[in-house]
Amino acid sequence: MAEQLTRFVERWVDAGIVDAPTAARIRRFEAEHADSARWRWSTWVALAFGGLMLAAGVLLFVSAHWDEMSPAARLGLVLLMVTIFHAGGAMTTRTSPVTSTALHTMGTVVLGAGIYLAGQIFNLDEHWPAGLMLWALGAAIGWAVLGQWPQTVLLAILVPVWLSSEWHVLLMERAIWLPECIRASGELLLALTYFTAVRSGAPGASRRALVWLGGIALLPATAYLALSSSFLFVHGVHPEWPTDLLVIGWSVALGLPLLLAFVLRGSGAWTNLLATVWVTLATRLDAGGIAVFAWWALGATGLVAWGVSDTRRERINMGVVIFAVTVTAFYFSHVMDQLGRSASLVGLGLLSLVGGWVLERVRRQLVSQLQGGLA
Repeated sequence: MAEQLTRFVERWVDAGIVDAPTAARIRRFEAEHADSARWRWSTWVALAFGGLMLAAGVLLFVSAHWDEMSPAARLGLVLLMVTIFHAGGAMTTRTSPVTSTALHTMGTVVLGAGIYLAGQIFNLDEHWPAGLMLWALGAAIGWAVLGQWPQTVLLAILVPVWLSSEWHVLLMERAIWLPECIRASGELLLALTYFTAVRSGAPGASRRALVWLGGIALLPATAYLALSSSFLFVHGVHPEWPTDLLVIGWSVALGLPLLLAFVLRGSGAWTNLLATVWVTLATRLDAGGIAVFAWWALGATGLVAWGVSDTRRERINMGVVIFAVTVTAFYFSHVMDQLGRSASLVGLGLLSLVGGWVLERVRRQLVSQLQGGLA
């Protein structure tokens, strides 16, 4: 049985919350169901591997006979695959929900291939982001009908990819360049919205998947915003930039994540509004100045405080990581070049050891406080 649960049960017995026979029944129940929990994880791994092998086999078969098939046969084969996967998912809903989820996910993924294949067959390449829009629409329908977390993840990925593609095509058609910080701001705020989708308590599968997706995307999005903001500051604002595109770009980049945050967090979205203000100001700071590093450190501290407020450990960990990266970047840009080679290496070593120890100590204290509050 998990060591953490054992400590909790002993604490409950010492506090008089549960008696000894109840604690024994809890331990016995968890011991009996520990194998079933491991079995569920092994089942997920087996099904994911089986789904990948099935998809790879189908792709190899289709690619081997692709030149021999007519356009109608190609389209019919892809549509048949979509139908088979979703039909198989519907048939196994009651007998094996995990298998049903995997099959429905494969059906939605194959839908994208079918959309672009149809566009290739009928030469519908005039506006290629429309294919992403249709794919995202299919994922939205799958999410609305099935309510499964893989459909949520696909929808959360496809919608921003579609919007980013539309933005790219719009700029190409107008033959102009606009600063990347617009797109970078939207991506960072959207990743932050996913990452903070859970306010407190045990989340559902879909929200937990959003938290994972946001956590994976948050660090790359942070680096993207930092680099694009510095490029904007160096080159400045050009008067020939169209006002209408700037309004559209900033409205979507700032407004869409804030609207989604209101849907996910309700009245708690006021913290997302503060994050929107922080991101907007971050794009206006001197890329090489001390103020920008102080601003990023303040943002990392705010993320830690956000995690403490909502009792979410992952936000504390992520905030500590961003703070450490900010301090390290400040050392390389403002301190290291002022020292000799040996002194700079010694300073970097001391910064890593002492700073890492301090940050880890603070992180452990905050996480311990959260665990104590939850207990």
